[in-house]
Amino acid sequence: MMDPTKPNEFHYVEEVVNRRPGFDAKDIHVTKKISQLINLVDGPGRLDDNRDLVKEIIVTALKTQKSHLDRGDVKILNRALRELRYGFHVFKPYRNRQKVTIFGSARSQSSDIDYKLARAFAQKMARKEFMVITGAGPGIMKAGNEGAGRDNSFGVNIRLPFEQKANQFIQKDTLYIDCRFFFTRKLMFLKEASAVALFPGGFGTYDEGMEVLTLVQTGKCDPIPIVFIEPPGSRYWSDWKRYVVKHLLKTGKISAEDMNLFMVTDSVDKAVREIVRFYRNYHSLRYVKDLLVIRLKKPVPARMLKAIHHKFEDICYRGEFMARDRGFPEETQFMDLPRLAFHYNRFNFGRLRELINFLNSY
Repeated sequence: MMDPTKPNEFHYVEEVVNRRPGFDAKDIHVTKKISQLINLVDGPGRLDDNRDLVKEIIVTALKTQKSHLDRGDVKILNRALRELRYGFHVFKPYRNRQKVTIFGSARSQSSDIDYKLARAFAQKMARKEFMVITGAGPGIMKAGNEGAGRDNSFGVNIRLPFEQKANQFIQKDTLYIDCRFFFTRKLMFLKEASAVALFPGGFGTYDEGMEVLTLVQTGKCDPIPIVFIEPPGSRYWSDWKRYVVKHLLKTGKISAEDMNLFMVTDSVDKAVREIVRFYRNYHSLRYVKDLLVIRLKKPVPARMLKAIHHKFEDICYRGEFMARDRGFPEETQFMDLPRLAFHYNRFNFGRLRELINFLNSY
């Protein structure tokens, strides 16, 4: 119970902001009161905490008030932040588990072939120790959760006036997340995914498929396997691929190397192999200053390194490819894994995928 005879700590920031019409976020009085506010919630700082970023979030909130934005705009900011915080909280304990996001039609029936394919795919990915992320609704989403089972399923739902209700395989589960905005939902789909699988669907499925291709093509998303799975004989994605070749590739709207970013197949087994093979040797990547560092499960032998120099010199804009037995001093994760490092041009992401495929061939 708060003592009414003592000043209310939560009024500190309000007093400071109202005191100065300009509101300088670097004002020592402001930063001091924000630190006190954070300490009230979480106590003294820890080595692993994020209070520097929490301070920036608070400052952004204060600037929102000072900017006198329309109430509708502030509602969007508030709701988006709440949705993302809760979603990240749900995913956090499972960060070390690989996950595949499944997209597809909400209107597919359990008797449809594409539903059965999605269920079989999710089941087989779960056997490979992948978790499954779906949109939590009916159709292909339901098939994904059913195939993977509750212990291996996430559901990221979107509130719609029709169609979208949580399916029985994910509703009321601790790994169920409810979203109001498509953009927060799609961020969680891709941020947490080690792979993406797309089954036949409508406008939403095409939107999700083109977005993930765009993010990987532009480097806004780390390289991941993207598989388009169609029922045998349907040509659902095969016809789409023909359109891409005719109207995007042949007219120069995309590069030939961009066709390496995805695979179209009518075989669940081939789709599973494509995803598992991607992580045969490749582990992850990050940038260390101006170097791209690819973490691997096995070291790069001298003969392979020489072949890489020859095959991929076009994407190394300076110096040479370097093989290392462990991480750089600036890194903090997976330090014992071997590395391949080079000055990547940050443009030819289709070629980067080819390099990863080459590393996985060893």
